[in-house]
Amino acid sequence: MQSVQPDYSIYRSLVSELLAGNEQLPSLPAITFEIRSALEQSDLSMVELSKLLAKDPSLSAILLKYASSPLIGSQNPPQTMLEVVRLLGMNQVERITMVHSIKSLFSVHSFKHKRLFVEAWRRMALKASLSTFIAKHVGKVVPDQVLMAALLSEVGTLAVLSAFKKSEQTPDLSVYVALCREYAKSLGVITLKKWQVDSQYLSVVQNIGNWSGESPGAINLSDIINLGLYHSLKLSQAKNDLPPIAELTAYKKLEAPENSVVAGGLTLVMTNVQEIRIVAKSLF
Repeated sequence: MQSVQPDYSIYRSLVSELLAGNEQLPSLPAITFEIRSALEQSDLSMVELSKLLAKDPSLSAILLKYASSPLIGSQNPPQTMLEVVRLLGMNQVERITMVHSIKSLFSVHSFKHKRLFVEAWRRMALKASLSTFIAKHVGKVVPDQVLMAALLSEVGTLAVLSAFKKSEQTPDLSVYVALCREYAKSLGVITLKKWQVDSQYLSVVQNIGNWSGESPGAINLSDIINLGLYHSLKLSQAKNDLPPIAELTAYKKLEAPENSVVAGGLTLVMTNVQEIRIVAKSLF
């Protein structure tokens, strides 16, 4: 017999309960706080940091994979944690540690639950690679900071999944997307505050998808992430309700030649889609 999906109101009730009792939201692993605490020490050496990272084999594997990816483009891929730290630098190591933590702490409770998680992470990886690519070409914002912000901006969409711990409660994709539109920002802000991340990342979450909102000054982190999100939606969804790119606040801050447009998107993106997808796959 075909299973019957519960009413949308039941899903809303489950997510609302999660919002009301945020102790249910995932906490960062102890090793992540240990690494972040160590990085705050001005006298921390690369050797000391590499030894600390080696305490987490899965994190070490992720760092090695990232340092060897097309995103870095090193002629000689690193073989040890110390070489990774020297290549990436301490700030980038901290950001990748956070990314790994995000991916590892959202538990998967069923096949259907995992399918939603994988779909969400694949979309996040595409948005992150797009945002980082745009940042590299536009300048003004540090690309590896953009990578961190792009992934943190979607923590709320993963947090929505935390409400569904039983297979019979897990929604279909269309319902999950609707729930994310309604609750992801609120859950994202609550979760990031719990993790004590920098306020600039909270600002990114609050401004994500706000195409025409006020954003004074030069192009900033939120602008870059919105450009990444815009193009990820354009590349992923044949049908969408996106406004013309020229109407985006972030677009209006771009200067020639970066503001060149083709096929409804930035030329620098639309002519390099294959390269961007390769980077996205390395993050996935």
